Amino acid sequence: MELELRRGHLQTMAKIAFILFVVNAIGLSLAANIMGTNQSISCGETLVSSDLTFELGFFTRGNSSMSYLGIWYKFSPQTVVWVANRDNPLADRNGVIRFSNVSNLVVLNQSNGVVWSSKLSRVLRNLVAQLLDSGSLVLWDKSGSSVDEAYSWQSFDYPTDMLLPSLKLGLNLKTGLEWHLTAWKSINDPSPGDYINVLKLSSGSTSV
Repeated sequence: MELELRRGHLQTMAKIAFILFVVNAIGLSLAANIMGTNQSISCGETLVSSDLTFELGFFTRGNSSMSYLGIWYKFSPQTVVWVANRDNPLADRNGVIRFSNVSNLVVLNQSNGVVWSSKLSRVLRNLVAQLLDSGSLVLWDKSGSSVDEAYSWQSFDYPTDMLLPSLKLGLNLKTGLEWHLTAWKSINDPSPGDYINVLKLSSGSTSV
């Protein structure tokens, strides 16, 4: 009888521990997809979309010591869908991403030099960065009424080599931005390669 009671107690404790783990994991995932102006992300730290599909952080490839800020599938970290500083890699693994004093999202090297910037044209005081379930990193003013309103900046406007659902190709007639894909130089080098996928508009065609 005592053995059965002890076994039942252990099973109950295991169930409670599992429930606490699930609740804690859900809470962390919901909180970890947004970064505020007073926060930063260093190597080894990440943002995770609320549905746990995408993850943003610093990564390296192969035996290289150079690192990049990127977004990848959380269940497949080798499948990188977006790279920020592909033209200007960090020489080591000491990068950090944070907001600058002019409300731009920046990647800094060990010497606090800027290797990449979102290059916003206006200053916003309540800016936050959020990794959406679509795989897009967006900047928006949290003083607005909804995150679904127009974003101040989004990574989908600067695609690399991966076409995701909701990501567009072509020409944005409102901003003049051209959305196109550019191959990696090699499997371990995300810098722009020789091949570009461009959607050409014929005369009379319209775009967004």
